[in-house]
Amino acid sequence: MTDIHALPPTMGQLSLGKVGITGIRKPLVIQRPERTHTLSAGFEVYVDLPALRKGSDLSRNAQVLAEVVDETVHRPARSLESACLAIARELLPRHPYAREAEVRVEAEYFRPRGIREDRVSLENFTLLAAAWARRRPSGVEVQKAIGAEAVGMTACPCAMETCRARLEEEFPLLRDAQFAAMPIITHNQRNRSRLLLTLEEEAEVEADELLDILEGAQSSPTYAILKRGDEGQVVLDAHRRPRFVEDVVRAALSLLAERFPQLPDTTGVEVATRSEESIHKYDVRAEHRSTLGALRRELAASGPSPSR
Repeated sequence: MTDIHALPPTMGQLSLGKVGITGIRKPLVIQRPERTHTLSAGFEVYVDLPALRKGSDLSRNAQVLAEVVDETVHRPARSLESACLAIARELLPRHPYAREAEVRVEAEYFRPRGIREDRVSLENFTLLAAAWARRRPSGVEVQKAIGAEAVGMTACPCAMETCRARLEEEFPLLRDAQFAAMPIITHNQRNRSRLLLTLEEEAEVEADELLDILEGAQSSPTYAILKRGDEGQVVLDAHRRPRFVEDVVRAALSLLAERFPQLPDTTGVEVATRSEESIHKYDVRAEHRSTLGALRRELAASGPSPSR
């Protein structure tokens, strides 16, 4: 039977950077120091394609993915990113024509959270991971990434100051210095923030620490279980820390540099945030990509950070 995939392309002999499968979900078992996690994970699995080959053997991607993930039932993976590395490494021998393999995953993750000790429940977050395996003259070079997404809220600083000015005209007593720090009404947004670190193979980062950074960068976390008094507390907390999307990104970058002094300067950093606007017919987004080294130098040059 003719191997159609191995024939020369008929639409122009051009190499392709990524060909693979996406939208495939698997249960993945991860063993962390404190407990074992079974994650519902969605994978993307790619290799590059040379110019003289019509197609990629996509079933090999699905087969490698199944082998690595199914094995975690008996021997849990050390981390989400290490599972991605195992898949990426195995893809290259299964695709002898490929020079690079890439694996990406998003997984549901539940973490105990609550505004009070008696309101703690399992709150859902998203974990992110990726891995790359590249053929080099000296052998196979690998790299990995670990990240997370948290959903919280932001309160708009601009509308807050506009409301303050208008309320002071209506209620002149608000101009008294004793009310200067009093939170004023403003519009709120549901905020979705992501953080991704690109690391060398031996580096280790706990996903919970990334989630702490993201929640610390937002105006306030949000919670599934809130009684009326709790709702008031969340709103007050957010209004005491109003933030633009720009503030969220900068706060996350600053917290990141503080939290991980042990990571090398070469560590890649990506922070992205999106606020789902309540009074506009559009959303607002900000992102920044850098390395920890560049971030540290910029923070050192700017002097001490103001209170967050």
